[in-house]
Amino acid sequence: MAKTLARRLAEYAKSLEYKNLSEKEIKEAKRRLIDTFAVSIAAFNEEPIKIVRNIAIENKTEKGATLWGTKIKVPLDYASFHNSCMTRYFDYNDTYLSKEALHPSDSIGGLFAIGENVGASGRDLILGIVLAYEIICRLADASSIRERGWDHISYIGIGGCIGMSRMLDLSEEKIEQAINLTASNVITLRQTRIGELSHWKGFSAPNATRNACFYTILASKGITGPAPVFEGERGFFKQVSGEFEIEKLGGINGDFKIHETSIKYYPVEYHSMSAADAALILYNKVKYDDIEKIDIDTFEVSYKIIVKDPEKWDPKTRETADHSLPYIVAHILVNGKINVDSYSEENLKDQRVKSLMKKISIKVDPSLDKLYPKAVPNRITIYLKDGRKESSEIIYPKGHYMNPLSDEELNDKFIKLTEPFLKENSKELLKMLWNLENIKNIKEILEVMEIR
Repeated sequence: MAKTLARRLAEYAKSLEYKNLSEKEIKEAKRRLIDTFAVSIAAFNEEPIKIVRNIAIENKTEKGATLWGTKIKVPLDYASFHNSCMTRYFDYNDTYLSKEALHPSDSIGGLFAIGENVGASGRDLILGIVLAYEIICRLADASSIRERGWDHISYIGIGGCIGMSRMLDLSEEKIEQAINLTASNVITLRQTRIGELSHWKGFSAPNATRNACFYTILASKGITGPAPVFEGERGFFKQVSGEFEIEKLGGINGDFKIHETSIKYYPVEYHSMSAADAALILYNKVKYDDIEKIDIDTFEVSYKIIVKDPEKWDPKTRETADHSLPYIVAHILVNGKINVDSYSEENLKDQRVKSLMKKISIKVDPSLDKLYPKAVPNRITIYLKDGRKESSEIIYPKGHYMNPLSDEELNDKFIKLTEPFLKENSKELLKMLWNLENIKNIKEILEVMEIR
């Protein structure tokens, strides 16, 4: 009888060791952790994050794991949720694009919580990150579940539980049960990312990580889950994804997928990243009040996610605005920048931006559509009142794995986002993260992360 997918993934997870990783994977895992902490710390004082933190603090414990930015410990699932919410809040964390588009670093809050709890080393965390990314991205390659009405966070939960299981050094049997429990329970409606977007847009994946953490703990103590969870009569294949195969896995018969994930240069939904680059180029060539009309050519996935909904043309929330291609382009053309403050209530009411959005037309260009998901192409053409025309087309935006941020640019992002919160500890934390493989216990990292 053929092995189930859950069993094959469990065997792979158990077989993968730190020594199987090259210097390339080790460095990329460190870069992703640096980026994750940068965008997380920057979100510390945002109101939805404070609400989550206050709920978590009501459940303080001497065990568990630490709420990032504090010295307070809470149960592992609460810590996983809070820390992952910090990571996801600004929509500024890394991205993977394939049949499903998602953010692999949504899993890191859970990996770190488990690792802190058991006294994991920096090398253990690196292995957990590479493994979680590998599974998350391979699942994203296998099937687009959004087209079947489900949110991509199922893949975050499954990959996250496998990474956490490996950090706990569970047996193949217990890893399989963690997968069974997680895959059967982390299924969420795609309505999360349609229309006017709510806080849950950024909290859905953290909730999958929270649940994966809980299911992994249950499996570690001997709780079993539904099987075969993928192939069964009412399993994941039939109910959620359709049938698929995962033929390649990093280190066995393919390169690790972490290399194909992209670090964000701006806090925008990733399909608009190249449009942001193009708009910034055009900002230096035109004045927004000289614009007659704007044509944007994009690709189908971009159109479906960040264009087609009426709410994307008049965003009322931060979550909708950072998923609005017309808002992002208009805001840049008016202000010459896009940052975490660009989605404030004041900016969302800016009549200059609203007026310019009314001059924008967006359509799918079949020639650009053919380039996705390897590229994220956008073309902006501006027609000026004096008859002139300016155009800019970007295929691989800054930060894309084909056009990656340099280490210096990543360091700049980290310092810019964390220094207002950590002061002199910002550079110390950055130095520790670049030295992650030599840290004996990742609890050391938390000592310089407290926000005062």
